[in-house]
Amino acid sequence: MNYKYQIRLRNIFRAVYLSMAYVFFFFSVNGQTIVRGSQARITSPDKHLVLEFYQKSAPGNKKTMCYSVSYKDKSVIRESVLDLQLDNHLSESAMALKIDQHEKWCENLAVTGIDSTAKDTSWKPVYGEKSMIRDHYNALTIKMVKDDHPIYKMNVEIRAYNEGIAFRFFFPENEKGTYYRIVTENTTFSLPPDTKAWVARWAQAPYQKLPLSNWQGESERPLTLELPNGLYACLAEAQMVDYARTKFKLSNTGPNTIVTSMDGAADLISPVGTPWRVIMVAEKAGDLIQNNNLILNLNEPGKIKDTKWIKPGKIMRVMSQTTADAKANIDFAAQHNLQYILFDWKWYGPAFSFSSDATKVAIPNFDLPGIIRYGEEKGIGVWLYVNQQALVAQSDSLFAVYQKWGVKGVKFGFVQVGSHRWTTWIEKAIQQAAAAHIMVNIHDDWRPTGEQRTWPNLMSAEGIRGNEEMPDATHNTVLPFTRYIAGAADYTICYFDKRIKTTHAHQLALAVIYYSPLQTLYWYDKPSAAHNEPELEFWDKIPATWDETRIIQGKPGEYITTTRRSGKDWFVGTITNNDPRSLKLALDFLPKGRKYLATLCADNAKVSTVTHVGMEKLKVDSRTVLDVSLAASGGQAIYLTPEINP
Repeated sequence: MNYKYQIRLRNIFRAVYLSMAYVFFFFSVNGQTIVRGSQARITSPDKHLVLEFYQKSAPGNKKTMCYSVSYKDKSVIRESVLDLQLDNHLSESAMALKIDQHEKWCENLAVTGIDSTAKDTSWKPVYGEKSMIRDHYNALTIKMVKDDHPIYKMNVEIRAYNEGIAFRFFFPENEKGTYYRIVTENTTFSLPPDTKAWVARWAQAPYQKLPLSNWQGESERPLTLELPNGLYACLAEAQMVDYARTKFKLSNTGPNTIVTSMDGAADLISPVGTPWRVIMVAEKAGDLIQNNNLILNLNEPGKIKDTKWIKPGKIMRVMSQTTADAKANIDFAAQHNLQYILFDWKWYGPAFSFSSDATKVAIPNFDLPGIIRYGEEKGIGVWLYVNQQALVAQSDSLFAVYQKWGVKGVKFGFVQVGSHRWTTWIEKAIQQAAAAHIMVNIHDDWRPTGEQRTWPNLMSAEGIRGNEEMPDATHNTVLPFTRYIAGAADYTICYFDKRIKTTHAHQLALAVIYYSPLQTLYWYDKPSAAHNEPELEFWDKIPATWDETRIIQGKPGEYITTTRRSGKDWFVGTITNNDPRSLKLALDFLPKGRKYLATLCADNAKVSTVTHVGMEKLKVDSRTVLDVSLAASGGQAIYLTPEINP
């Protein structure tokens, strides 16, 4: 057989293969999915959200994967691109494989099949903002292969929830064992003109509401958007556990377009998936918060079999690290129904030095074993701060030592984040802590992406501009609609410190509005600052985990009212921005026909205490509508409990 004939025959086989790859028929699952050729349409279970997937052709037989998203026939994401850029030439060379020569790695992907599935289940979290979480979606798996390199197969996985759309790239096991080096992820999100975004340049940065033009650098995720058609959307990342962190930047090729921006390359071994890219959509901004369980649903189920040792609670920091001060804090914590105390950095020596040993106390007059025993007698657990240097050097054995000591949790400090290397390091450290029954709180620039479902010993994380920076009230009204969509955050709520830029009732209410199963209270405060202020009863009673959460009203940067239920009791928090505000608060979330006793805590300049917070008790029911008058930078906190004899 001559060479030209071999080439002609190979081209014929290739043409037949590609034509077969495009021969599909329309089909549907409960009317939610339609497929034809390399095009697919998927709809959320409630039929409100629709994603269209298709490939566009270009000269040279090049293809581009595209998608669009709409909600109730309103455009959310206009035609946008799904794209990865890989550079596998070193692995290909080492394994004597064909070197991929395509300028764009995805430009010659051929669709070989499209599968559809649906799921509707529920699961119970160890703790959370609600006691049961529904996982309900329709899904597509678009199977693809590089038309000139069949060892490279890739799936585009798409899920349509009522709460939003999620998609990712997945690489099945490579038959030749080659590795995958993803150097950029070029997925775009083309928004309607006049869309506005709440931009934060780093995880602890202030927020700015900006049009999709002239940004400097990148914006953190989640990225909340206000669309000109009245909708709200949020771009988020889920299950970012084996990858480089991906923020958002503006496209330099198209207007009103956001593009993913990886923090360096990710070196992967198949089978492996990229993190989920999430597009949440809602008619009210508060619904984005209520629907943030979508991020959890995109992570793997819990891997800790016995979770009895994982206990949510409220915690305060010991400001002066001596045995006497520690015991005073333990006494205060027991008196005010806190569950933990924290010893912050330097208890074991210089935190930034690898020479410091985090299994040895390095400060005088600090009997840590005696303090732990005293705490156990009072029902108060001890958490320890450990900086990254000691964690890197000692994490293989450190958590087991702390378990023997009786330590309940570790606060990771000044962690390095962003790169693939440090992402996998943090995830491993969380798992090492879990093996020793140690809970975790990660501080500084790291943000969760739902992995607390898989490893629920991850209680909280910073990644927020909280009371370490003392932000103003307007900033505080942005946070629930942005950072808290990613999950629990350690804002480090204060009360007595004179540097706070809000009223005291505002700080009280934050314990309801800001979710964290490890809720830090009295940050920067000492027990001696308290003088039996009656309103502290609100924090004494408030739990750190919830059965139900509802956002009653609110607008980012203006105000918010959040109510949460624990058992039969409800807690309500309302805050305003830097401006005074009057609101109506309907209590129609209460069960009908049941009377409640409401304890209201609100700013009142006429109250003679230093905090100027007044308290009022009312009998209310589901028909009650309260007039809420908020001072500038103020707030209101309400505790509702059923009457014993309704």
